[in-house]
Amino acid sequence: MQTKQTTKSRLEPFALDRAFTFFECGPVMLLSAAKDGQNNVMTASCHASMGFEPTVGVMLGAWNYSYHTLLETGECVACVPGADLMRKTIAIGNCSGADIDKFKTFRLTPQSAKIVKAPLISECLKCLECVVERKIAVGGAYLFVLRGVAAWINPHRKERRAFHAMGDGTFVIDGRTVDMRDKMTKWQDCI
Repeated sequence: MQTKQTTKSRLEPFALDRAFTFFECGPVMLLSAAKDGQNNVMTASCHASMGFEPTVGVMLGAWNYSYHTLLETGECVACVPGADLMRKTIAIGNCSGADIDKFKTFRLTPQSAKIVKAPLISECLKCLECVVERKIAVGGAYLFVLRGVAAWINPHRKERRAFHAMGDGTFVIDGRTVDMRDKMTKWQDCI
């Protein structure tokens, strides 16, 4: 039986060059890198989980100062800031580490990582030390496949919510968590 659609429920064309906003759902992250004793951090929202290993894909281009450091060092730290750091995270993304010391300017606390030389960011909720597994050319940018080698959390942060870029200058802050583990066979042992 086919249902009749009203005009209000029909799909409409959308600009293809903005369609990435359909899937832009991972938390905004801060990507730290270090070279020659100089720390840098950039904001990244164009990324994706690529498996349970953990592996993260991040799109960067030659216009990013951190891109060159990542190419040379082959390592970084992917950090998830809390919603209380949203304005600071956006400001970090609107300037270049070629011009300023972002750790000093934005009063971020670098913490020594266990394996990589890039720093953890103490103010963040979570940090994943990463090494570059692959670099794949995609249009005028590169997809860096980052393999996690050590993971960190900050259980002392009062603000536990992350935030997500919608790709159009708007953001969504994590809301209520719904526990459905009892409905999923894989996670029943975690209850």
